[in-house]
Amino acid sequence: MKYTVIMLAFFGIAATAQNNHTHHDSIKNLEEVTVKGAAKKKIETEMKMAVSVDEFLSSSDNISFIKRGAYAWEPLLNNMSTERSTVTIDGMHVFGACTDKMDPITSYVESNNLAAIDIKSGQEGNLHGATVAGSIDLKRKSTAFSSKRKWGGAYQSGFEFNNKQFFNLGNVSYSSNKFAADGSISYRTAENYSDGNNDEVKHSQYKKFNTSLGLAYKTSDLSSVRVDAIFDMAKDVGYPALPMDLSLSRALITSASYKQLFEEGLVRVIDTKLYFNAIEHYMDDTTRPENLVHMDMPGWSTTYGLVSKANLKKNSYSSEIQLNAYDNLSIAEMRMYPQDRSKRTMFAYSWPWVTTRYAGLSMNNSWDISEKSQVNLGGSLGVNYNYSKYVEFNWIFHPGAPQEKTRFLPSLNAGYQLNVDHFNFSVGTGYGHRAPSVSEGYGYYIYNSFDRYDYIGNPNLKNEISYEGNASAGFKNERFSLQGKVNYFYIQNYIIGRILSMGSPMNYQSVGVKGYTSLDNAALFNMSLNTSYDILEHLHWKGTLTYARGTDNNGENLPFIRPLSYQTSLHFMHKNFGIQTSVNGDFAQINYSPEYGEDQTPAYTIWNLSANYTFQINKVKSVVQIGAENLLNEYYSTYADWGNIPRMGRNIFTSLKFSF
Repeated sequence: MKYTVIMLAFFGIAATAQNNHTHHDSIKNLEEVTVKGAAKKKIETEMKMAVSVDEFLSSSDNISFIKRGAYAWEPLLNNMSTERSTVTIDGMHVFGACTDKMDPITSYVESNNLAAIDIKSGQEGNLHGATVAGSIDLKRKSTAFSSKRKWGGAYQSGFEFNNKQFFNLGNVSYSSNKFAADGSISYRTAENYSDGNNDEVKHSQYKKFNTSLGLAYKTSDLSSVRVDAIFDMAKDVGYPALPMDLSLSRALITSASYKQLFEEGLVRVIDTKLYFNAIEHYMDDTTRPENLVHMDMPGWSTTYGLVSKANLKKNSYSSEIQLNAYDNLSIAEMRMYPQDRSKRTMFAYSWPWVTTRYAGLSMNNSWDISEKSQVNLGGSLGVNYNYSKYVEFNWIFHPGAPQEKTRFLPSLNAGYQLNVDHFNFSVGTGYGHRAPSVSEGYGYYIYNSFDRYDYIGNPNLKNEISYEGNASAGFKNERFSLQGKVNYFYIQNYIIGRILSMGSPMNYQSVGVKGYTSLDNAALFNMSLNTSYDILEHLHWKGTLTYARGTDNNGENLPFIRPLSYQTSLHFMHKNFGIQTSVNGDFAQINYSPEYGEDQTPAYTIWNLSANYTFQINKVKSVVQIGAENLLNEYYSTYADWGNIPRMGRNIFTSLKFSF
C-alpha cells in the first residue's frame, strides 16, 4: 500500500503539470559539489529551504553521515571517517575538542553564513593539507565591492512539528566602492523527536546560536584587506546514542587576510590569511541519573595558522599554489565521580596536551591541451610534528614511545578530461600519505559506545599510504543527462582498532580495551550514477544510485560502508508556485562488520513532499514553504545510526523567508 501511494503521488504530479511559460529551473545534482556562490547563492536543497549544513551536505553523492542524535552529524567523505578527510573553513584548519567526535567542523557554521561548499575527492583535495578521502572547504559569504552603495539581506523563520524545532536565520550585507560588510545571526532550538512508532527518542534535544561578521576595505584598485569572525555556541545538546550529553560548546573562529590582484603577468592573485580559532566542549552525564558512576569529559582545541595562495595564468596554463601552516593544541580530560560530584574518584587526560604542527606546500596545475581536453597535475609535501606533554599516559601501553615525532607527508595526483560533443570522460590517479590523528596516536581510554570498547592510541603508528584511481563518463543534451563515477582506494597501514590482550576497561559500560593498530592494507570502492530528464518545460526528474564496498586485508568488511542506496525526485514549477517530491532509501546492509559493533540493518524507503510559493511585498521577495519529511511515518534505522537509534518519524515543516 505504501509504495502504491508513492507511485500515485508521482504520476499525479506528472498529470497536473502544464507547459506554461516560465523560467527553466533545472535540477542540479550535488555529486562532487563545487557549489559556487555565483551559481547558487543559497545553501538549500530543492526539497527544503531552511536546511542545516549537515542536511545540505547529505544531498551529495560522496558524503554520508554517522548520526548519534539530531545534532552535529559526523561527515564521511567517500565512506571514510573524518580522520581521513580535511575539513576547513575558508581554507582555515579547525579541530574539534571532543574525543567522541561530537563537534565536527561542520557544526560550527550555519547555512546562512555560507556561500559555497567545495568538495574534492581523494588527492584532488591535497591543496588544504594531507588527506586520503579528500577535502571539504566551507566558504563563508564575502560581499563584493560595488560602484554604488548597496544594502542586501534576508530573514527566515520556521517551525518543524516533530521535534518542535523553531529557528530564526538572518543576514545582512553592505557594499560600496571602498568598504564591504556582511553579517549573520541564527538561533535554533529543538525538543526530543519522535520515531516512526510515535515513541519519543529521549536526549535528542538541542539549542544552537551562531553569528558571524566580515569587514573588507579596498586599499587600492587591486588590493584589499578583510577581517572575519564566527562565534558559535550550543547548549543542552542530547545524544540518544551515547551515555552522556553536551552541556556547552563554544567556538571562536577569526581571521585577517590581504588580497592583491594583478592585471598582467603570470601571477594573477595573491591571497594571504592569518587565523586563530579556539573551541571548548563539555560532555557530561548529569542528565543521566541512571548512570551508576558519573563522568565529565571536557575538551579544548586552540589553533593558530597561516594560509597563503597564489593563482597563476598564462595562455592555456593555470595553476594554484598554496602554503598551509598551523599549530594546534588539543586537550581532553576524563573525570569520574559517584553521585556526589565533589568526591572525584579518577582523573586522566584522554588527550594528554598534544601539540600538532604542520607546514605544507601544495600545487595544482591545469593545461588546456585543446578546446576539448584538459590535463591536471598536482602534488604537495607536508611536514607533521606531534608532541605529547604528558607522554606517561602513552607509556602505560607503549613503553618507551617517543614524546615527539616528525612525519613527512607527500602527495601526487593526475587527471585527464575529455569532452566530445555531448559526451564527457575523465580518468585520474593519486598517491598520498596521512599522519595518525590525535586520538589514533595519543588517545587514552576513549570510550566508543558503538562497540563498547575503550580505545588506546599508539604513537608508533606508521603513516597511512593511499593509492587511488578514479574515472567518470557522462552524456548530456538539452533535456537528458547521465553521469557515472567510480573510485577505488587501496590503503596501506590502514589504521583501525583491535582488541588488546593487556589492560582493563576504565568505563564500567566497556567490555574491553582496543588499541589503534595498522592493518597491512584495506580497499574501498565507491560508485555513483546520476541521471536527470526534463519531462516538460516545467517538470523535471532526477535519480541517483550509489554503492560502496570496503574490506580489510583478510577480506572482512570495514565498518560504516554505505549499502546500495537510491534517490528519485520530481520537481514542478509554474510561475510563482513550485512542488517537489522525492523518494530515497537504502537496501539492506548485508556487508556489515560484527567485529566493530555493526549488525544488519533492514532496507527502508522514505517519501518526502514540499510546496512553495513566491510573492512580492514592495521590493521584498518572499517565499513560503510547507512540506513533510518521512510522510508515511516509516520506522527505520540506517547502517550509520550509532547504536541503531531510530530516525525521525513524520516531520511537517514550514518556512517563511524575506530577502531584499
